[in-house]
Amino acid sequence: MIVPPLSSFNLPGVIYHAFSQKEAKEHDVQHRGPQRAEAFVRAFLKRSLPRLSQQACEDQLQRKAVILEYFTRRKRKEKRKKSRGLSARERRDLRLFDIKPEQQRYSLFLPLHELWKQYIRDLCNGLKPDTQPQMIQAKLLKADLHGAVISVTKSKCPSYVGVTGILLQETKHVFKIITKEDRLKVIPKLNCVFTVEIDDFISYIYGSKFQLRASERSAKKFKAKGTIDL
Repeated sequence: MIVPPLSSFNLPGVIYHAFSQKEAKEHDVQHRGPQRAEAFVRAFLKRSLPRLSQQACEDQLQRKAVILEYFTRRKRKEKRKKSRGLSARERRDLRLFDIKPEQQRYSLFLPLHELWKQYIRDLCNGLKPDTQPQMIQAKLLKADLHGAVISVTKSKCPSYVGVTGILLQETKHVFKIITKEDRLKVIPKLNCVFTVEIDDFISYIYGSKFQLRASERSAKKFKAKGTIDL
């Protein structure tokens, strides 16, 4: 029901106008006094506009049309919570990146190595005999090495020298390698020199200058140096 603006005429006289006996008889309404009629209107407005006081209700009626329908509350906009990823400590506690013993088999990761070789060939636009070694070296330093066969050629710890296997995981400070003997080795980058071989091209990686996460290496500028100490 739409109540038109009532500011142009006598508001109380219109709202609280009592039926005459003739009007009450025509509409089959019991004739009530003005006090009961006023109480009914006030109760009706209070139910229709529960959030407004009586004075505010009368002010609204004097200024503009008011739709007297069922009151609906405005739905509050729910703030979308940004999904927070797991912290490094939580990932360690959940052991998300641990390789189970039954999965520590060299043969399981040979397909990964084949995929990595194809990835490097595509990255270098094909490894041809006349390809510049410097270009391959620059590409490998920024490439994803997961799946590469890497070897430890120099190290201050003699027990690491000669270890060869497929790279399974790389963190900021270590390489995790699975060897042909199905043994998982954790090799620190610090004080070690690694070699990566693909299609008769050999690239050297100085671990002390390579202590970056795989995701950070793509934006790193590596400078060519004559000699680098372990």
